[in-house]
Amino acid sequence: MAGEGEEDMPRDAKIVKSLLKSMGVEDYEPPVIHQFLEIWYRYVVDVLTDAQVYSEHASKSTIDSDDLKLAIQSKVTFSFPQPPPREVLLELAASRNKIPLPKLVAGLGVPLPPEQDTLISPNYQLVIPKKSASTELEETEDEDEDMTDPASQTSQQQRTSELPSQTPQRVSFPLSRRPN
Repeated sequence: MAGEGEEDMPRDAKIVKSLLKSMGVEDYEPPVIHQFLEIWYRYVVDVLTDAQVYSEHASKSTIDSDDLKLAIQSKVTFSFPQPPPREVLLELAASRNKIPLPKLVAGLGVPLPPEQDTLISPNYQLVIPKKSASTELEETEDEDEDMTDPASQTSQQQRTSELPSQTPQRVSFPLSRRPN
């Protein structure tokens, strides 16, 4: 992988390859270099675009080093946020640890928390439309009729418009426990 076709490689690819070598990475797939180049180019384009916006805001015709420094600083600040101070984390951990963990049910096998505290409790519903007996009879009669008669088509439309709107019935199924 490393050392293949180095003479026809672009200058930027050679730089990425030497960076990988300096970090002790000797064996890698060839697309790794292209991925690093893509990240590198995207970062440079983002920084230069931001620097151009900063120079235009300052009514300058060209980008100078101050614009580049500001663009890089803003990129680092917003891309890599600093973690909260240690004191804040300790305070948050102390308040969270005041709440005791749920008691475990003793038994054979792996101890698990109560079912209401797990993600395997029933959490779904099925929508089953209500069908009345008269609707089912009408459907079977309609299938038997000849649909070439225009009068039968209009009478079918009248019957469907006369039916009350059906509200679906919601049913949930709890998961049953398997016998041990």
